[in-house]
Amino acid sequence: MNGRLNYFPTDYEQSRNTFRKHFQKIKERWPDAELTTTSIGKEEDNTIDMIAADAKETNQQVLFFTSGEHGIEGYAGAAMIHLFTEEYLDRVDPNTTGICFIHALNPWGMRNFRRVTENNVDLNRNYLYNRSSVPEDVNEYYERESELFLPHGKIKDLSKEKMKLQAQLVKALAEEGYSAIKEAKGMGQFQFERGVYYGGEKEEETAVFLKKIQNKLLSDYSRVIHMDWHTALGPSNEITMVVSSEDKREEEELKTKFDLRNIQKFTPEKVKGDSTNHFHKLKNEQYPSTYLFSALFEFGTFGTGKKAELREFMTIVLENRLYWEGAEKQEDREWILSEFREMFYPLDDDWKKSVLAEGRLGMEAVLGEEGILTST
Repeated sequence: MNGRLNYFPTDYEQSRNTFRKHFQKIKERWPDAELTTTSIGKEEDNTIDMIAADAKETNQQVLFFTSGEHGIEGYAGAAMIHLFTEEYLDRVDPNTTGICFIHALNPWGMRNFRRVTENNVDLNRNYLYNRSSVPEDVNEYYERESELFLPHGKIKDLSKEKMKLQAQLVKALAEEGYSAIKEAKGMGQFQFERGVYYGGEKEEETAVFLKKIQNKLLSDYSRVIHMDWHTALGPSNEITMVVSSEDKREEEELKTKFDLRNIQKFTPEKVKGDSTNHFHKLKNEQYPSTYLFSALFEFGTFGTGKKAELREFMTIVLENRLYWEGAEKQEDREWILSEFREMFYPLDDDWKKSVLAEGRLGMEAVLGEEGILTST
């Protein structure tokens, strides 16, 4: 148990310090590796940290890990970088393979155990390839049911508020249908800056930063293998690979190729501003001869099905309302924050054990198939 706990820090600064310590081990195999720190946002000492190195002889391929796009989810992502450095680094050929590891794309969110940035932006709805082509009111279902998604007043009695929220949701489901509400959640929105799933009115600093990195890797390497680490979605205690439809392979083909049970495809028509979709779009339009594998990897918490989705929805809405409006009772505040933590970074040791086991499964499946890992 204690060994597992080393992978899961208690706060952002501890996680960042651990990441920086990986640098010396990486530098032993890539002597020209660099550790860079980029300040992000208005508050002091929130940084994106990156360890990167070209291949020593020829840039045939690069391994690219990103973490913390959704703040609080960065703790599990940092654990994956830690795990890879401890268990798999020696199986990568530094002569032909470069590396690029990023810690905390959303450092403010990670520090404050929130999913969004300090501007309330869901970063993974902020990487629009052509912002002018997406109308502000693109999410019609969200707009019609905005009362569900927007904060309205201090939380006075959590039990009553949960019952009211459930009643609103039942009403919305009756009027719009289950798929419409699910689509409203997934697409993101660009109108209501205090609402959930807000994609922002302009590019966040992180989006500018990450787009430059994507462009550089596609320009410098023949093959780019990217794993973006997240939590919450998918079956509890299992890993799920989520792939943009810009990757033309079907789910069954991907399942066969990578031997993973849980694989989902999504379309830019229903999910706006996703970073992996932007990566694929950039590759297809500007670097057509470069090979790109880019996908999200989610560690499930609440599980799947309508009951789990209802719990997830209520948790997101209540946490957002708590942030903006507050709660009269301390016990209500603590319950909401605890539920939010359970959704994205559970304290449960069994979940942490599953993250390490499923993380190994995902890395070996993808990186083995893609030729990043040499045989032992």
